[in-house]
Amino acid sequence: MKFAVKAWSKGRARAGVIQFVVGSRSNSPLHPTEIEIETPALLLSTRKGLPFFISPDLLPSLPSPDSHLLQFSPLHFLEGITPETISAIGGLHEMVGLHEYGFAAVPRDSIVCLPHCDCTNKLGASFETPFGRILIKPSEYMKFISSMKPNSWTSLADEVPAWVSEKRNKTSVDRTVRWLDDCIALSSFVNQMSHLATPETFEARNPNHPTGFEIPRLGELWVIERTHYLAQTENSSHESSNKSVGYWIGGFGLGESMEDLSPLLNAVTDCLPEQKPRQICGLGLPEEVLQGIDSGVDLFDASYIYNLTTGGFAVTFPLERIVRNVSDSKLSNKGSDGTKINLNNAVYRKDNSPIVDGCRCYSCQNHTKAYISHLLNVNEMLALILLEIHNTHHYLGFFRAIREAIKGGKFEEFQHHFIEDSRDHIFAAALSA
Repeated sequence: MKFAVKAWSKGRARAGVIQFVVGSRSNSPLHPTEIEIETPALLLSTRKGLPFFISPDLLPSLPSPDSHLLQFSPLHFLEGITPETISAIGGLHEMVGLHEYGFAAVPRDSIVCLPHCDCTNKLGASFETPFGRILIKPSEYMKFISSMKPNSWTSLADEVPAWVSEKRNKTSVDRTVRWLDDCIALSSFVNQMSHLATPETFEARNPNHPTGFEIPRLGELWVIERTHYLAQTENSSHESSNKSVGYWIGGFGLGESMEDLSPLLNAVTDCLPEQKPRQICGLGLPEEVLQGIDSGVDLFDASYIYNLTTGGFAVTFPLERIVRNVSDSKLSNKGSDGTKINLNNAVYRKDNSPIVDGCRCYSCQNHTKAYISHLLNVNEMLALILLEIHNTHHYLGFFRAIREAIKGGKFEEFQHHFIEDSRDHIFAAALSA
């Protein structure tokens, strides 16, 4: 995996390119292909390696290559198919048949596998999952990673919310660094962590390996832990910077206020080298994403899309926020707050227009608000499929507009107008309620 920064805004926001190789598994019929994805970028959320509602045959309808980075949690596989079976198949790419997509493994996915700091202890990290509260040890976690062979993966981290004590923050940093060391040792490439290398660099076989698995093409390791206290944040950043080959920023989206977000993010990114990419979980709202990008973060999860889709919402905010004004918007219809519409609302039951005029997604090109509203009313799963297609397509367009704003030196203006327009819409909706 390679990364390069191509443009900077007036502040910390940056646009870059991340490259990774796909289709290179030993038992894959595909030839190795290098995929380039511009950043800031969105990692699509998945359930056991596949999007929640979009079937594999509809994935090509999404913008390419922007949609070719998928994020999954190994904890999804605590129930069902075993790591041994996945390893025998050849890894996650082989199992789901998505050879031309990159997979990023993260313990937490901000949707169904959330960290539970009160039950985390020195042995491992605790998570709330659909199967109950689970304690995951580094050795168990690496067993999943070694069997799934993702393109990139993060170490375990003791993620804590913003309101915990300074003592608990320090403990979380110490545990995260120790688990990082454990995962490095278990992965059998402790001597190769000082540079970004291709997955082939990590081919190894250790007969004494604790998991009993071969570790071919494991991918790159990313980890760093955020804490509420800035001194501990900087300490964590420095501790991890010499050991990991990429940076995953954990600990966000667990209760910090919007006012705390920027100082905490800046404290982390200021300690990180500029030439390496940064990934984060927990920042889903457009306003949060903009704050993350303003602090220099490159990769984000797509939990926002999932939460909107399951609620029957469709994203509708204009993608030309720099030049648009709230008074010009056609999205001030009843049932809209300027950023999304609720298709459960009765006002859309006879609306024969697409979700967004001019949208090129499959849903808008083939179906109307009235049809999707009907599907929601009768609890048809097709409603969620069409909504996820549109929401993903539109949100990828949002990231594309951000990248263009950064390249044009107008990101700060873009962010300001977006936030101001959103506030105006919310205020107008409150007055008309």
